[in-house]
Amino acid sequence: MPEAPYDDRDGVIWMDGKLVPWREANVHILTHALHYASSVFEGERAYGGKIFKSREHSERLHHSARLIDFAIPWTVDEIEAAKQEVLDTSGLQDAYVRAVAWRGAGPDMGVASARNPVCLAIAAWEWGAYYGEAKMKGAKLDISRWKRPSPETIPSHAKAAGLYMICTMSKHAAEARGYSDAMMLDYRGYVAEATGANIFFVKDGEVHTPLPDCFLDGITRQTVVGMLKERQIRVHERHIMPEELESFEQCWLTGTAAEVTPVGEIGPYSFEVGSLTRTIAEGYEKLVRA
Repeated sequence: MPEAPYDDRDGVIWMDGKLVPWREANVHILTHALHYASSVFEGERAYGGKIFKSREHSERLHHSARLIDFAIPWTVDEIEAAKQEVLDTSGLQDAYVRAVAWRGAGPDMGVASARNPVCLAIAAWEWGAYYGEAKMKGAKLDISRWKRPSPETIPSHAKAAGLYMICTMSKHAAEARGYSDAMMLDYRGYVAEATGANIFFVKDGEVHTPLPDCFLDGITRQTVVGMLKERQIRVHERHIMPEELESFEQCWLTGTAAEVTPVGEIGPYSFEVGSLTRTIAEGYEKLVRA
């Protein structure tokens, strides 16, 4: 049976201060964000009815909005309460939570939109493993032809909708070639990240991960770096050249949706789903449910 489309489901979505029926959570066609990508969002997961690192996500939503030049008219505390209201009303325990803020329809309909209202919505739904069976077997990644841009060209540390355009294009191209996802390089040619997840490598018992100086330093990434250091495992946050991939033994991805997902292949390079990868994946699963 095909999965129900996201605009035709039962439930409620919090919009601008009130819960509305899921199918009625709509915006006008001249909403500024639809035309000019003036939107930021968060992806979060609830485990046992509690959102992991919820407040950090709400704070980052505010930070992202400031980076693309608007202010969210709800405080972090109000966003926290709204997210909990959505979970409680929906009766969901294990769920994906999406908070999104955007410039709505108003008196401006050009590039500038300072007079338009800023809107906020929060939805939650059940969502399993982001990479399906790859969560156990190891994802297969293509290497994208698109690169993460320079911080001089975009607010690269905002979780902003427009920054994901090349991610969508990269993932579509990868899936068409039989891959789960794509690994992206940055504008200098260094390894950056996957289309919606950060990346880690293992060599000789030590971990190497790209320095997030031109892409999002994910909350899950930060959590996993902390887990590794607690286990006295040396972590090198540095620039990584793509030709180094041949020397790495293990690889995994991190993200709220991806959680900790092992990688078996990146283009011509192969990796084992080794003990450290499994240890971190299992440790993360315990941590989010603690």
